[in-house]
Amino acid sequence: MASGFFVLLDDIAAIMDDVAVMSKVAAKKTAGILGDDLAVNAEKASGFASSRELPVLWAISKGSLLNKIIILPIAFLLSAFLPFAIIVILVLGGLFLAYEGAEKIYEFVFPHSHEDSEGITGETFTEEEILEAEKGKIKSAIVTDFILSVEIVIIALGTVIGKPITQQIIVTSIIALVATVGVYGIVALIVRMDEAGYKLIKFSKRDKSVSKFIGNILVKALPLVIKSLTVIGTIALLLVAGGIFVHYIPFFHDLSPKINMPVIIKEFVVGLVLGLVVLVVVNLFKKLFKKVN
Repeated sequence: MASGFFVLLDDIAAIMDDVAVMSKVAAKKTAGILGDDLAVNAEKASGFASSRELPVLWAISKGSLLNKIIILPIAFLLSAFLPFAIIVILVLGGLFLAYEGAEKIYEFVFPHSHEDSEGITGETFTEEEILEAEKGKIKSAIVTDFILSVEIVIIALGTVIGKPITQQIIVTSIIALVATVGVYGIVALIVRMDEAGYKLIKFSKRDKSVSKFIGNILVKALPLVIKSLTVIGTIALLLVAGGIFVHYIPFFHDLSPKINMPVIIKEFVVGLVLGLVVLVVVNLFKKLFKKVN
């Protein structure tokens, strides 16, 4: 009995060692898209009134966790019984990401009024409008997170294909959990930089102190960080989308080796071009829909 128990413990330890190793591999494979996820979601979670930042971020985080809970079992089932469907989902998700990225560039080049383009503060909106605008941004953030979550889960799952199903579930679930807790934890730190800065400034009564110096840096850095993340997030959307198209659409996959330029540029260009195509189609449908109504 005792020997059997220790053999069982040894087997469990071996499995956990395998899981740890595979989790590291999966984390490395998904590191790029996790960085993209951070940039995109930090941009999505910004622009709210200071008092609403954490509640809104918490709502997005819960939506992100729910996304993972929905995606994981479906991914395992599709991987086992209908692997081609995963590619279709990836490509459709890529089209959505490309559209979002192209739309941001279009709005930058041709500015026009947009309910999410300005910060949601009490100075520009009534309380009812703030809540309505928040709901819109939260929904948009959760939808984008869903697409990125699919990419993260599929990539993580791809690193453990062929392994026992138990290990597949554990490894992919670990990566999915890290993607939610880690990404939104960092996003929370970013969007609260200015609050931390103000507290550090108030902490010292002296005109010149280390706390005031650091506090001023944090306060002044936040707008730059947010603007940078907006740019990085847009580029990230197009890169992720372009990467999907290049890897999973035969035409772009075959064309890619013939184009003599860095892979990252090729993926960006492909993502941007298809994003603009989708943007044109969507805008045409919007105009037609308005005419019908």
